[in-house]
Amino acid sequence: MRFTDARDGGRALTAKLEEYGGRKDTVVLAVAWGGAGVGLEVAKRLGLPLDLVFIRRLLVPRGPDSPVCAVSVGGALFLDEELKTLTEAAPDPALGHFLTDALGEFDACVRACRGGRPAMSLAGKTVLLVDNGVRTGSTMLAAVRALRSRCPARVVVAVPVSDVEARAGVEGAVDDFVCLASPTPFGHVGLWYADFARPDDEEIRAMLEESSDTISATTTP
Repeated sequence: MRFTDARDGGRALTAKLEEYGGRKDTVVLAVAWGGAGVGLEVAKRLGLPLDLVFIRRLLVPRGPDSPVCAVSVGGALFLDEELKTLTEAAPDPALGHFLTDALGEFDACVRACRGGRPAMSLAGKTVLLVDNGVRTGSTMLAAVRALRSRCPARVVVAVPVSDVEARAGVEGAVDDFVCLASPTPFGHVGLWYADFARPDDEEIRAMLEESSDTISATTTP
């Protein structure tokens, strides 16, 4: 299974998520940047609100597959607990400056993409957490970890493609896992898209606006 682009992957994925269509207790969160197109199509076709998850890897004390991250979940900032432990255990001015600059850049990036949107309310909601694929699972697990801090009722991860081993790791952290294909060998996510271009900040913002316009059009008498 190979998709034209992220939006094509989202259209195909929607067929597996129809049970969530139009539900007032359900929202779509797309992992930026690659998952935005997938999330847009899922949200539009199911008539659900769309917002984004942004992830900034800050430190890798245990290696690249288990990074310490800053995550923006629907407009609310989450910092891995280990970040506080690392900075307090071994205070380092250079590390402090790095983290301050990195978080400032991260906040500016999130604002550029989300505009002035308020943080989305996720408590008690079913969240469809979507991306263009899962290769190692580290990105999705970081997103899930941050999302759990917002107290959703259920977390459903949905992707067009996933590596088999990574899928097993993510499934154990969520309430449901929806995937169209787990090809073997997997390689990397980009192999399964003819166009794997990453949208820029302006395109991301336009996707959010398109989703909002679709919701408004369907709810206006």
